[in-house]
Amino acid sequence: MKSRHLFFIFLIFTLISCGTKKSVKHIPEVEQYALEIPKVEKINDSTFSFHQNYLTKNRQQLWELYIKGNPLQLGYNNGALTQNLMQKQEEIFFSKVKTFVPSKFKQNLLRGFLKWYNRKMYLNVRDDFQAELYGLSQYSSDRYDYISPKFRRAMYLHGAHDIGHAMQDLMVVGCTSLAVWNENTEDGDLLIGRNFDFYVGDDFAKNKLIEFVEPETGIPYMSVSWPGMIGVVSGMNKEGITVTINAGKSKIPLTAKTPISLVTREILQYAKNIEEAIAIAKKRKVFVSESILVGSANDKKAVIIEVSPKNFGVYDVANSSKVFCTNHFQSDAYKNDKRNQKHIVESHSEYRYEKLQELLQTNKKLNPEKIASILRDKSGLEDKSIGYGNEKAINQLLAHHAVIFSPERRLVWVSSSPYQLGEFICYDLNEIFSDQRLKDGDFAKSELNIAKDPFIESKEFKDYEEFKFANGEVQHAIDGDDVVLTDDFIPNYQSLNPDFWLVYYQAGKYYFKQREYSKAKTEFEKALTKEITTVPDRENVEEFLRKTVRRLK
Repeated sequence: MKSRHLFFIFLIFTLISCGTKKSVKHIPEVEQYALEIPKVEKINDSTFSFHQNYLTKNRQQLWELYIKGNPLQLGYNNGALTQNLMQKQEEIFFSKVKTFVPSKFKQNLLRGFLKWYNRKMYLNVRDDFQAELYGLSQYSSDRYDYISPKFRRAMYLHGAHDIGHAMQDLMVVGCTSLAVWNENTEDGDLLIGRNFDFYVGDDFAKNKLIEFVEPETGIPYMSVSWPGMIGVVSGMNKEGITVTINAGKSKIPLTAKTPISLVTREILQYAKNIEEAIAIAKKRKVFVSESILVGSANDKKAVIIEVSPKNFGVYDVANSSKVFCTNHFQSDAYKNDKRNQKHIVESHSEYRYEKLQELLQTNKKLNPEKIASILRDKSGLEDKSIGYGNEKAINQLLAHHAVIFSPERRLVWVSSSPYQLGEFICYDLNEIFSDQRLKDGDFAKSELNIAKDPFIESKEFKDYEEFKFANGEVQHAIDGDDVVLTDDFIPNYQSLNPDFWLVYYQAGKYYFKQREYSKAKTEFEKALTKEITTVPDRENVEEFLRKTVRRLK
């Protein structure tokens, strides 16, 4: 949990640094674009419109946005329709400042290092995307202008995903994706599934946004993300090109360049096949390491484009009809990359990769429903119970969203809350980007929806939700100076998620702080019998156990 707090600290002060006098005062040129200031009509509490553009909330509580126009008009239409949602997302981010960094002295120290961090990002962002961001930013809150002006704030927030996983020893993202075709699917068509495990708090994930964008130039596309985002983390265009991103291991970058979500946005808007997608990715300068799984209806296959600040590779499985992507690189370009090799050994990426292989051995001839069951799988290798929320599982019970693509049919299924356990809603891009959508007035093809996971109704799920709250209480007791838990709290806490190593590690740390070293030793020893997420996590448990044994002597 502390590592995710570091993410917010790093991001927020990166933004604060951009409000200094020395920061670049860049504003994009937008005069060349025709603009009509949107006058939004409120149809009801969950539906808003402006000409053919509109925002509505579906029965699964996901927001659906349709916008069209030139770059500047797209930004204005987006901002006008989603203003309340976008400002709520800003509030969620920036409310963390006082919570995590109350000290003015520490703020100044961080500002001194980060004041120049984003100074050159605009040089690496397309002019049309800058114009769109400028239009969007006009609807940002005035409350945070002291941090940085609206346009720069909107642009820098698009680096949140990049900054989050670039922190040393921090994986705010641990995504899993797969693509299968030919003999691996029921009808031979290409199918792609992905979990987007980007977790920055429950509040952040409440307002999910499915965007359907019809730009004046380029290819119409859909994307799943959050209000205020024009980049793409999961999406498909009308030509049947799909993109999903998976974080690789990165150093903390010393200057921001092109956010990866804007690289994938460019691929969706301008690529019709894999060759064009590779060409776009190759010409952009990124500042983190990332795998981009690209599926293509025209090529009837998928590849992984692997990018980093100093390297570029393409993983193309020429003799296979499936490709898996977790959080390590697989192309020849990274065979000798020491950081990647270390990441494979120490992280949970290889474990999830092996789990995908295992699941495909037992799930033959995949269809969208079977892909959904794979994305929802909570077990370890050989169906071992490894605790709910374990990052070695395909389903870590923290996903912002999951998506399933059928590129050749132009169908996409988007999960609903909680996590990826709710109903998957089906959308047909052929209908949405046609006059048929205007006649029907509906985005989804509900007859093709995938049912919610029965796990939602189980006692285990209710226990998991209670465990999350209890874990926060234990962490508060570990961090605080005068917090003492009741005698029955720890046993009850552990009973909520008994196979998860973390409940024993946390209990051990609590008892260690209370100087109950015999109890602490027992808990650390229990933790070591469970499936611990990473090598560094295991080393932390072992180090605490050694310290505890020394105190007992």
